[in-house]
Amino acid sequence: MDGVTREQMPIGDTQREAVIRVRNLTNRFGPQVVHQDLNLDVWRGEVLGIVGGSGTGKSVLLRTIVGLNKPAAGSIEVLGVDVLNGPEQERRRIERRWGVAFQDGALFSSLTVLQNVVAPLREHTGISESLMSALGGLKISLVGLPQLSCGKFPSELSGGMRKRAALARALALDPEIVFLDEPTAGLDPIGAAAYDDLIGELQQALGLTVFMVTHDLDSLYAICNRIAVLAEKRVLVDGPIEEMTKVDHPWVQEYFTGPRARAAQKKGQDR
Repeated sequence: MDGVTREQMPIGDTQREAVIRVRNLTNRFGPQVVHQDLNLDVWRGEVLGIVGGSGTGKSVLLRTIVGLNKPAAGSIEVLGVDVLNGPEQERRRIERRWGVAFQDGALFSSLTVLQNVVAPLREHTGISESLMSALGGLKISLVGLPQLSCGKFPSELSGGMRKRAALARALALDPEIVFLDEPTAGLDPIGAAAYDDLIGELQQALGLTVFMVTHDLDSLYAICNRIAVLAEKRVLVDGPIEEMTKVDHPWVQEYFTGPRARAAQKKGQDR
């Protein structure tokens, strides 16, 4: 499926395919309830931005969907598979169809960039070392890193290069869905804009569905088809970013109508 731009996404099209379905999700840590009866659909081919105030559980939601956190209640279906209660073999198979890039990259410090990128290939496939290296080099080039970075360790890379290496690893198995946790956090404005452009280009070229946790208004305006706002332990509202200013909620109003939002909107229109 070809990628789509934010303007092309048929928001009102009821025929869209939900590749992720979250129903009545509850997450709690001791007495603290983070999510309560949270519902969310993620549509094939979209870039969905997950936003919310501090403590609303944006990263917790991502980690729960990919199986790193077990919820107290609810159901999660990814690409037609029950990832909470389905057979182990089915869940393992579906994990090959998504990739994850965490906020800090989460690269193995003792492995080179190439070794990090081919780690999913080594775990999930039986291909030869030479083919693994070739595919790893291809993914590294795909995210805009020079080939000389293949032999470097994460400590030898800039923050932006580490994020790109983590993205290359997330793409190693040619996933249909990519999860990004605060992908532009810690980057300077030029680096963040370049990373946004990279995500947009890859999404369109590879037909990816992108689930992106972010607080970066520039990213939301630049590449997101739809926004889901976490508040009051649930998805308070979702829709195209243009509709967020109409939501009668203090945090949503402050976030999407303030001076930073107006500047991000203008920058997005000028791109």
